[in-house]
Amino acid sequence: MTDWINTCFIRGGTSKGLFFNAADLPADEAERDAALCLFMGSPDPHGRQLNGMGGGISSLSKVMLVEASAHEGIDVDYTFGQVEVGTAHIDYSGNCGNLSSGVVPFALEAGIIDSDDGTQEFTLFNTNTSKTVKVGLEVKDGRAAISGDVELPGVAGTGSAITLTYPHPAGSRTAGLLPTGSPTTVFDHDGAAITVSLVDSTLPVVIVRADDVGLTGTELPSTIDANKPLMSLLERLRQAGAQAMGFSTCPEVVPKIAIVARPQNSTILDGSQLDAESVDIMVRMISMGKAHLAVPGTGAMCVAAAAAVPGTVVSEITGQRTHTRLGTPSGAVIAAANYDNGELTSTSLIRTARILMRGQVPLVTSPTQH
Repeated sequence: MTDWINTCFIRGGTSKGLFFNAADLPADEAERDAALCLFMGSPDPHGRQLNGMGGGISSLSKVMLVEASAHEGIDVDYTFGQVEVGTAHIDYSGNCGNLSSGVVPFALEAGIIDSDDGTQEFTLFNTNTSKTVKVGLEVKDGRAAISGDVELPGVAGTGSAITLTYPHPAGSRTAGLLPTGSPTTVFDHDGAAITVSLVDSTLPVVIVRADDVGLTGTELPSTIDANKPLMSLLERLRQAGAQAMGFSTCPEVVPKIAIVARPQNSTILDGSQLDAESVDIMVRMISMGKAHLAVPGTGAMCVAAAAAVPGTVVSEITGQRTHTRLGTPSGAVIAAANYDNGELTSTSLIRTARILMRGQVPLVTSPTQH
């Protein structure tokens, strides 16, 4: 038998995924996750997810589960799931800053919440990190506005601004902003010392200097992915970082690893030039075992937080600052962090989102399951 489940297919920032009202999905978590993997086309040994809605890479293989909140002062609760491509598994260990920009547009479209027109602010609760997110956007005719002049690196066209602000984002999965208590940690690699910064703001990230792993910081993702010894080294650093941060195991989603370098002229994915003067730091980030084509939204905010903290490998390059321009493979991304008297009070990022499709996906069940 076939059940049809309501969904929206949404681009949020530089990611895309399926958004669901959590109440429409199976109550049993194992059944729910099996259904979500089916919808996305996982597992796919060919790595393309042709039999589902996924796109074969981490930024295109995501789901969001949204529901009205029972928490006082919160409009919506949401859960982010990173659907693995090659296996039937969903990782719920972290949040997604890019796809988070689609939560309010979906909630308005699905009737989970309603709103007056005009510039509005909503408060969300992310169940992955148990943190709140403030979302500011324009509402028109009861829906999130689409048209605007905001251009995101890696996304064709422009859209209406959606501001994501994360109050008190430190310690999303660990003991705090600097999980080890120090802005730098030294790991041993075959007798050589590699200095990293372990930072947890909106999500945990292991941050390493490009020249310490044999890179310049201007490489395109395909070059990084093709360098198998490098990817093996980065994964070992990621796992060592997870252990130092206090993880009992090392999930696929977190910590992520960021490779940073001083500003340089670079060629980005569309073939154009990104001038060194237009960025404060070069960033290449590894997500789910592959170099990200731009930068995860939460990753961008974590790097911005590291820029605000004295003594990290980021602030050594940028100097302490509130707004940081990140040079990514798709262009410059600006993220902000407010750090005062030793406390990170907020991070923020501007994104756009667009509902690409509203419809249903088929869930095939046996007669005993129906």
